[in-house]
Amino acid sequence: MGRGKIEIKRIENNTSRQVTFCKRRNGLLKKAYELSILCDAEIALVVFSSRGRLYEYSSNSVRSTIERYKKASASTSGTAPVIDVNSQQYFQQEAAKLHQQIQTLQNSNRHLMGDSIGNMTAKELKSLETRLERAIGRIRSKKHELLLAEIEYMQKREADLQSENLFLRAKVEEAERAQQEAAEEHQMAAAAASGGATTTTELQALPASFDPRGYYLQVQASMLAASAASSSSQHPQGQAEHHHLQTALHLGYHIKVDSSATKGFL
Repeated sequence: MGRGKIEIKRIENNTSRQVTFCKRRNGLLKKAYELSILCDAEIALVVFSSRGRLYEYSSNSVRSTIERYKKASASTSGTAPVIDVNSQQYFQQEAAKLHQQIQTLQNSNRHLMGDSIGNMTAKELKSLETRLERAIGRIRSKKHELLLAEIEYMQKREADLQSENLFLRAKVEEAERAQQEAAEEHQMAAAAASGGATTTTELQALPASFDPRGYYLQVQASMLAASAASSSSQHPQGQAEHHHLQTALHLGYHIKVDSSATKGFL
């Protein structure tokens, strides 16, 4: 069974187009080599791929073969009109093919948008539905992929923010603790300074001629006088003892009072 007829038109699939280009290029280079060997012909073959890559073959030299071609083209001016006519017909055919392809693509786009489907058959509508379902499946898959990536990024961002929040809380608590300790130390220093100032003020308020020993003796004399007065009313000897105590106080002795016996002794 022979091979089916291949329609000569641009291959839309990139992978299939690249595979076909490689196969046909190798076949073309092989045919050029065989033709140059079998027929002793001078051949120069130059091919540019759709990506701009250069492939060439020459039985002699590409540059010399091109120079020979230019000289031959300049000397054979009689064939120029035929070449121009052929080129014009070729370009017209290519323009018609491109116009047809554009029209087909526009119709397909309108069908995908739901327009101009009134004249479509049930088979064409089924094919269109299948294409739309596949397209929707690919769109949803891509959307889910993007959403998962966004969720993962947001979760990571949330963890980072929580860590940063904990760090900032620790810093704030540490600063508040240091501020509280500084305030307590300041209060203690102020209280100590206030107590010392009060004592100094009380001492400064005393007169310059104040005699602590005399003041102490006066206090003891007052206490002994009160004790003697209360005891003299009960014992006749209390007056004599009171006289001796006053004499001892005037002499500067330290008197210890026995409250139980109501007696003073040196």
